[in-house]
Formats: sequence, structure tokens, C-alpha cells
Amino acid sequence: MEPKIKETAWNPELESQMLEQWERLHLHDFVPEENNFVIDTPPPYPSGRPWHIGAAAHYSQIDMIARTARMAGNNVYFPVGIDRNGLPVEIYTEKKHNIRMQETERSKFLELCKSSLDDLEAEMIQIMKSLGLSANFAQYYRTDSEEYRILTQATFIELWKKGIIYKATRPNNYDWVSGTTIADAEIQYQDIPTKLVYMKFKAKDTGKTIIIASTRPELLCACQTVIVNPEDQRYKDVIGKKIIVPVVNREVTIREHHSAQMEFGSGAVMVCSYGDQNDVALFREMKLEEIVAIGTNGLMTEAAGKYAGMKVKAARTQIIEDLKAADLIEKIEDITHRTPISERSKIPIEIIPMEEYYVRQVESVEKIRNLAQKVIFHPEMHRQILMNWLDSITIDWPISRRRFYGTEIPIWYCKNCSEPHVPEPGRYYKPWKDSAPFAKCTKCSSKDFVGETRTFDTWMDSSVSPLFISKFQSDPEFFRKTYPATLRPQAKDIVRTWLYYTILRCEQLTGKVPWSEAWIMGYGLDEKGMKMSKSKGNVVDPLPVIQKFGADTFRFWSASEINHGYDFRCSEQKIETTKKFLSKLWNVSRFISSYPVIKDANPTETDRWILSELDNLIKECRNGYSDYNFFVPAIAVREFTWNVFAAHYIEMVKARAYGEGFTESEKNAAIYTLHKVLSTILLLLAPITPFITDFMWQTLYSKETIHKQRHPEPYGAEDMSRFTKEIEEFNSRVWNEKKSKGLSLKDAISIEIPESLKPFAKDLISMHRIE
Repeated sequence: MEPKIKETAWNPELESQMLEQWERLHLHDFVPEENNFVIDTPPPYPSGRPWHIGAAAHYSQIDMIARTARMAGNNVYFPVGIDRNGLPVEIYTEKKHNIRMQETERSKFLELCKSSLDDLEAEMIQIMKSLGLSANFAQYYRTDSEEYRILTQATFIELWKKGIIYKATRPNNYDWVSGTTIADAEIQYQDIPTKLVYMKFKAKDTGKTIIIASTRPELLCACQTVIVNPEDQRYKDVIGKKIIVPVVNREVTIREHHSAQMEFGSGAVMVCSYGDQNDVALFREMKLEEIVAIGTNGLMTEAAGKYAGMKVKAARTQIIEDLKAADLIEKIEDITHRTPISERSKIPIEIIPMEEYYVRQVESVEKIRNLAQKVIFHPEMHRQILMNWLDSITIDWPISRRRFYGTEIPIWYCKNCSEPHVPEPGRYYKPWKDSAPFAKCTKCSSKDFVGETRTFDTWMDSSVSPLFISKFQSDPEFFRKTYPATLRPQAKDIVRTWLYYTILRCEQLTGKVPWSEAWIMGYGLDEKGMKMSKSKGNVVDPLPVIQKFGADTFRFWSASEINHGYDFRCSEQKIETTKKFLSKLWNVSRFISSYPVIKDANPTETDRWILSELDNLIKECRNGYSDYNFFVPAIAVREFTWNVFAAHYIEMVKARAYGEGFTESEKNAAIYTLHKVLSTILLLLAPITPFITDFMWQTLYSKETIHKQRHPEPYGAEDMSRFTKEIEEFNSRVWNEKKSKGLSLKDAISIEIPESLKPFAKDLISMHRIE
């Protein structure tokens, strides 16, 4: 009989035909109803080529969430955006055009950034479309669009009026390479080899030598006190005494403080402005006068004396040499030091007093902790990332950045009295170039203003994504139906930034948590288990891989490789191996397509057995889908299809389906069951491999797309899984015995069928030609 599926193998080129059909049908358009499944899709950042293959795997699984939700009967809102603000594009533009931002006219630099983003964005959209993302790309948003920036500025204005945002001069984390303040959440820690220098300080009155160990001798000029632990008996006689700081010869007082660790170095610690956050806390607590030793250019300031103008590392090296020459070093140890670095520039940060704008967060920590407990985490283990971050918050969030490509802070200052003025929301303001929208200063009545030049931290934009997609402040009815969102999918490395800041900001603006569930994914690693990075050159470009093997192969690899929440390895070889399953599925489907679809039949014991296994498969897949863990259904369907359905059931009923030696009823039962199992497999796989399943579904079962169908429900079949292992073992024993006797699989053999398998005897005899 001629199969309905003509092609002998799945051709990935058919995927483009399916994409065109879905687009023509407007299959993924969204019209809000009273109850909607809303995905706060992460807008990917086009920071350079190629797009990370791990990110492509991530987005293919977000699409699986959307398709799963639709098949569960939900009205799904699956928006897509592109994140186009912040430092990465500025760095990319500087490298691409061999320029420096601060040395380029601002308008020109912004145009270059936009042009760079447009090129990268087009490729990113192409990848997402080719992956089969079921979003409405005709309406995708950009975070640098006027509409989006109007919302960011409007939320700032609202929080400013509420007193939640304020301006202050405080010690801040400073990335001198990118030239801007960064938040604690933008810091990573690395163990970096450094030197622990044991320096000789002299007591003023007695001349006694006191050894103080430090990894930052270049900050001697900023030392304002020395602390020792109150329990440290070595220093009881010098508490409250004056001590001379070497090199700078300044007198400071030795004080007691519990933060001094007796076991580190000599137990005596110099407190400088600012070596680390502990110094910051001590300066506040002890009301010490800060000395700014390092400037915003990363060079030592005038406070460093003869070391002024030197880079930090160079100053450190020179001071060590000068201390050696003056016999002021006892010893130097090579150690590994946990060093805070900027996650963007990858260089150690400095702590420098800066005037910045802040969002109040310290006072909200407990409220956010309680709200976060209401969010369902998939997997639950990643909730702890957020909880650990909440435990670490000690200062408010600095939100102003000294950069160009970002949403401008909408503030003008009176030239006469410096009073800040914030405009009414609803327009996109560019204070660095626009005239002030005020007639006169509210404080002194001056008519002259100067605009703010700084931009927002990019998370100020990203953190309002659930508000933007739900049309907050622009369409009240749409907002009512789509906010809070249902799900936030994202990677684990931005839990402490994007996820946290979104909860913080949305609660401040709406009083509600922005979504009910959070789906957190691990890192995509290279085939050796190393984190991918463009600098290492180990990033795999997903586009050629998708074009070579097809989106369904890539998507099935993603689902079957990634146990949700855990890191995963990416390699083209593994992706290619995945294609074998889709080939197997295609061959099975092509074979079954040669039989007509039978709507009803009386299943035999063999049919009831496979339908029982199918029932168990449905239950297992539903459990995986309900937790958005696609590893579970991918592995379960593959194992069932390959090792149970194809390897055993199909072989057992082939002759019956052909009608050889069986009644018409028995033949129809086999054909009915073959189609029942295959159609169910297609439904179970549809969220994971949407192209091949829809093609087969429309070819064999319905002219209506599979993506308008519902998840299959368990049939309530009698559990006959107790026979599975015995059937598999018996079939393997027969095959092995034929092989050992030099017989082909088609040759007859004499073998006893176990008593427990007698209900399947007719099919087993036909299958193995048992005499």
C-alpha cells in the first residue's frame, strides 16, 4: 500500500513551508480575554556575533512553554522584544568603529550604536523565527524605542514624586574602564593571585613596630585608622595609641573593632577609603573623613603624593619597592584574593564617592522576600539565588550611569540654585539636548536650566517589561487582563538583577508581584563543560547549526539535553546525534501512513498492552509539561517510541496489520492502535518539535494544524506494564537465538512461549515465525 507520507526522510526545508502557513493563518496573534497566559519573555541583548547557542536553546524552550500552555487550553500572550540599552552595545560600537564614546559627539555615537544594534537585531530575529518561536514578530518591541523609554521615564517620575528615588553622594562601585557607577548586582567575584604585603607601622610614643598586612598598599595615603579585634591580646597595650602610616607619615589611632580577623595577616587592619565595602561600613560607623585616593580615570589622585597620576597597579608596585628600600616590609606572601570585578569590563572595581540617584530598596527587603515566597519557581532550587541576594542587600540601588546609550534621566537643574526639576510624564525627554519644559525655577524663579546628562542603569528599563507588555498607563483594559503576568522565563545568572529588580519596581508601582511563576534556566557550556564567551572563542553560532540540521533537531536536542535548571553542554555532534530520533519517528510514521486511519476497533491483548504503556507515557509527559521541564517528555517519548513502540509493538503486529492469517477485526485493531499511538506521540511532541509533528498531523489526521489541538488525556487503560519487561526479554531471546544459529529474523524457529505471555501468543508466533 502506498504511504501517504511520500518523502523518504524529513527535510528541514519543509520547516519554512510550515512557518509560512502559520504566519498566513495568524496562528499566534493575541486578543486578550478575561483569563490569559502571559509570558514576560526576556528581551535578548544583541551584544555581538554570534548569538549564544545556549540562548537559542533557552528561547526554543520558552516557545515550548507557550505551545504547552496553548495545548492546555490557555489564551497565550507571547510577546517578543529586543533589549537595546546599556554598556554592551557601547563597547561593541567602540570596537567596531575604533572610537571612544567620551571622545565622540553624543548624537553621532548614538546613531552608530543604533546602526550596530539594527544589524545584530536582524540576525537575532532571524534565528528566533527559524527556531519556530510562536510569537507575533510583527509587533515585537525594542527597549530603546520612544514608547518604551517614555514608560521608563514615567515610572521614574512617579517614584521620584513618591520619595522612593533620591539623590546622594556616597561611595559607589566604579568601573573606570566603562566610566560609570555600577550596582552591587553587576559585580562578580573572582579568585585572583595577588600579594599580601606585611608592612611596618611605628607606634608614635614608643617606636614599637606593628605589622599590618594588606593587599592594597597603594591605599596607604587614604588610611584613616587601624583596627584590631577586641579579643586579640597582642595589641592590648596599643589600643587608643597613635601610629605612623609609612610613606605618608600620617598619624592615625589604633581602635578595637570586631570585624578585624585575628587569623588574617597580623590581625591588625588598616581602614582606607575605600578598599572594600567593609571599609565603607567602617568609615560610616566611625565617622571617619574620607580621602579619595583613586580618580574616575582609574589613576591615583593628588592625595597619593608622588604616586599621583599612576595607574593603580603601577602605584602598588612602586610603593612596595619604596617600602622595601626603607626596610618597612617584613615579608610578602603570594595569595589568592576574592576580588570584586565588573561583570561587563571584567576588571576589578574601585569604590569612589560619587553623586548618584538611588532607588530605595533596603527598606523593602522583607516585603520583597514575602512577595517572592508567593512566586512558584521552576525549579524550586533557584529560589535560593534570590533569597541569598536579598540577604546581601545593605545599600540602596544606584540607578544613574555616566553613559550615552540608555534612557535619559528626565531632570533639569536650575542654573542659579541647582534645584532639580522633574517634568510631567507622557513624553520622551532628552535633557542633554532638549530645552527645559519649565517656565521658571520653583525655588528661585530663575529661567535658566541645565539638563541632566546621565542615563539610567539598563535594569531600570528591563525591570518594567511586564508593565510595558501589559500596556501599563496606556491601555487600562488591556492592562487589567494581562497584569500580573503568568510566567517569567530567564537564565539563572540574572536572578539577582532582572528578576529581583522587576519584583522591586513593579511592587513599588502597582503593589503587586509581577508574575505568579518564574522559570529559571542554567548556563549553556561548551562541549568540555567550560562557560562560553566570545573572548575565549568557544561560542557556537546557532544559525548554521539550525540551517544544517533543522529547527526541530535543534529543539529536540535542547529538550533532551537540558535537565531543567541545570547547566548543559552544547556541541554540534550531540545535535547531529539527535537527528537519529527524528529519522526514526519519520520512518515509523511513513510506515503507519500506508494504512488508513480507523476510528474505532476492538483491541487485542497486544494492542491493550501498548495502549497501557501509552497511557503511562501520557501521564509522565503531563507531569513534565506541568513543570515546564521538557527533558521529561523528550526522554520519555524517545524511549517509548524507539525502544517499545517501534522495537516491539510494531514488529509484533506487522503481519496482523497486513492481514496475514488474522481476522478482519484483528487487522483493524492493529491499524487502529498504530494510528492511535502515533497520533498521540505527535500530540505529545508538538510543543517540542512543532514542524515535523504538524506536517505529519496535517498529512495523516486533520487539515487543521496540530497546534490548535489539546494535550492528550490519559485513556484510563488497564495497567499492563507488568508484561513489558517480559515481552522485551522474550523478543530479545528469540532474536539472539536466531543469530546464534545463523538464522535470519524471517526464518522459522522452534521456541516455547512462556505461560505468562500466552495472551500475546498469536502476535509473537507471527512475529518470530515460531513453529
